[in-house]
Amino acid sequence: MTETKNRFEDISPILDNEVPATISSLIANNYFRRAAEAFVLQAFPTWERFIQVLKQCKTKDDFQRQIIYPVMKQLIIRTTSELKGEGWENLPEGKGCLFISNHRDIVLDVAFLNMLLIDQNHITTEIAIGNNLLIYPWIEEVVRLNKSFIVKRGVSVRQMLEVSTHLSEYIHDTVNRRQQPAWIAQREGRAKDSNDKTQVSLLKMLTLHDSANPARALTDLHIVPLSISYEFDPCDYLKAKEFQLKRDDPTYRKTKGDDIENIITSIWGFKGYVSLRFGKCIDEEVKALAETISDRNELLKQAASLVDREIYRNYAFRPFNYVAYDLMTGTNRFSSQYTEEDLSNFNEYLQQQIDKINIPNRDDAFLREKMIGMYGNTVRNYLEAQ
Repeated sequence: MTETKNRFEDISPILDNEVPATISSLIANNYFRRAAEAFVLQAFPTWERFIQVLKQCKTKDDFQRQIIYPVMKQLIIRTTSELKGEGWENLPEGKGCLFISNHRDIVLDVAFLNMLLIDQNHITTEIAIGNNLLIYPWIEEVVRLNKSFIVKRGVSVRQMLEVSTHLSEYIHDTVNRRQQPAWIAQREGRAKDSNDKTQVSLLKMLTLHDSANPARALTDLHIVPLSISYEFDPCDYLKAKEFQLKRDDPTYRKTKGDDIENIITSIWGFKGYVSLRFGKCIDEEVKALAETISDRNELLKQAASLVDREIYRNYAFRPFNYVAYDLMTGTNRFSSQYTEEDLSNFNEYLQQQIDKINIPNRDDAFLREKMIGMYGNTVRNYLEAQ
């Protein structure tokens, strides 16, 4: 597979021939060393050994397999009960594809995906990442070394079409010409209430490559919906906190410090059972839609529903999800799926998380309601998908 540079240089991962220079730049950066000592040295006995292995990496694939993979292995042991991948039969053979998934974790969603792909001897995926997370230059170097491409956010209305078309053309080039899998979240940012909905604007962006034929543009990407389920969301209390802060002050905006807190909490927090399930590729259903729908906007709306349905159908549930659904609906519909001890443990867990929140006029009832929704909305959407 050949790599693309020229017109995609501003957003694409670095080229393999740029890997040694990028690694040298990182090694010389004291901020990178501080971060690496906090996160990476769990998998390496000393800083010197880490640098030795890092210098041996000559390609992005080397970096993922020799650095990211062992780090993630240690993280999985420390912060999960189990990481499981299912639905491998749904991956298209002999061609690239675009994974569109729900988004739970800023960093780990796609890191877990690539771990599983490596274990199954599949090509790892390129990763869409918003430039709002590239807080420091060395972070951009790391993510582009890790096969990430940049989604430019916060551009002017005048620039939006140009930027979106550029991104669309890059993703199509990646999947079609280079036959490389790519990953993108179904919406900008995480669904903080776990009510996962694919943004129609995302699919619209993907069709700008061939706007005259949106169905063909979508099927050319061989979209595979991916369901990501965490038993525990380490950031649930931070999301609930943000809900109250926005409720109390509609002008509230997160800071860079808030983003860093979310990233660190999500990485080191306990996630319990983690499941990634691949849904069925939507190619044939999109083709069927195109035979009866001529309006572009309606076609994209229906295609977004196809992605949602596959994500909903492939959630993995644990007792807390069923408890949360019954609490949020005031029913006992799933009482056979959990015990009284599960119910007690969930209520205790909610209070423990709420107690971590230190804000003026903390509204425990509101925060509890928001966190119950985070764990119960997935069950509600699953039922609707049936």
